Amino acid sequence: MPERHRKSRRRSVVRHTRSRQGRPVVRALGLVLTAVLAFGASAAASVALRLQSNVDKIDLDGLVVAASPSVTREPDPDDPNAGSPVNILLIGSDQRTGENEAIGGANSSMASDTTIVAHISADRTRVELVSIPRDSMVRMPSCTATNGKTSRTSSKAQFNSAFATGWSLGGDIASAAACTMSAVQENTGLTLDHVAVVDMAGFQQMIDAIGGVDICIPDAMQDKYTGLNVAAGNQHLDGVTALQFARARHVVGSDGSDLTRIGNQQRLLSAVMTEVLSKNLVADVPELLSFMSAATSSLTTDGGLTVQTMVGLAYSARSLSGGGITFLTIPNGPDPADPNRVVWTSAADTVWSNMVQDLPVVASETTVPTTAATSAATTPPTGSATTGATSPTTTVDPATVPTPAETKTAGREPFTGDDVTAVCG
Repeated sequence: MPERHRKSRRRSVVRHTRSRQGRPVVRALGLVLTAVLAFGASAAASVALRLQSNVDKIDLDGLVVAASPSVTREPDPDDPNAGSPVNILLIGSDQRTGENEAIGGANSSMASDTTIVAHISADRTRVELVSIPRDSMVRMPSCTATNGKTSRTSSKAQFNSAFATGWSLGGDIASAAACTMSAVQENTGLTLDHVAVVDMAGFQQMIDAIGGVDICIPDAMQDKYTGLNVAAGNQHLDGVTALQFARARHVVGSDGSDLTRIGNQQRLLSAVMTEVLSKNLVADVPELLSFMSAATSSLTTDGGLTVQTMVGLAYSARSLSGGGITFLTIPNGPDPADPNRVVWTSAADTVWSNMVQDLPVVASETTVPTTAATSAATTPPTGSATTGATSPTTTVDPATVPTPAETKTAGREPFTGDDVTAVCG
């Protein structure tokens, strides 16, 4: 991404991490804080220690290039990130060892099935979750693994190869996460503050911890690769079925695209948000701790993550509403060199630029197109979305088409937690 999008901020080496589900866990952590205050100091220490010990830690020090801090602040004890936007890289891994082997089959390699950049605004009124298709063709910078090995740069490579390359080089999650962070920063101009990786088994446990999730399935779905088999209508998914739904890419009758699968993932995360917010977890401490235990044990994060930091961030965003959570797939079109791959369009450049400036990525009542009809003439050949970019001091509405329909198409147009994304009779 050109230097004009880069904004000098705090160091890019990750320090703290939120979970992958945006508002649900933000609000759940707020509930934890309330419960902790009710229990007293001794209970607070006990809960924090229990939850903190659940999280697997990775050391990314020196693996991701840091930016020079532009502002020096005395940290707020309630929220160390107070007054600053926070960018978190959320990665769903396709790990096939241990518990995950029984889910996806044995495989010694490692891939990233899902990648989302979560942006939390400085005023804590917005959370924007931008999905990056794994088939995106982007510039791939050199990255360094924990063992000191480095990869080669590439002017054009499939985005999810960054995670696989890091794993191949270093044989660990830290190397895989670091290479993915480098790829995101290179192609977006963003400074990433944190990273969190969740595996398949952990995701299942998190869904089961809240008793499953309700979601509308407009048409019956069958996928022999994941084992998904659900009827049309309003369905209640347990952890196993929810994971099958999130992973399904070969649904009978579908286009088999990653964009369709991303849309399902976004709708599922939105449904999880609704489920968590509908529960009075503070009044049911065992259920609260069960959910929080599952949520934290499903994560691999940087070593700077503490439960206190997570709770502080959650507390500062406690007034966040459903309309303040935006799901978006980065605008893209077919790769002229391979119709089975995608490249980011010029509209993507504006999305990243707005995010760097801590501005809304999508204007109200508008939509960012991500259809295959994007003209190849406006599609950057390297997948870097540099055509038509604006300067960091200029905000251009990335949307071009008003949204006349009440139902938003997840995966192909942005939507919020207040929008309808599917209709079941």
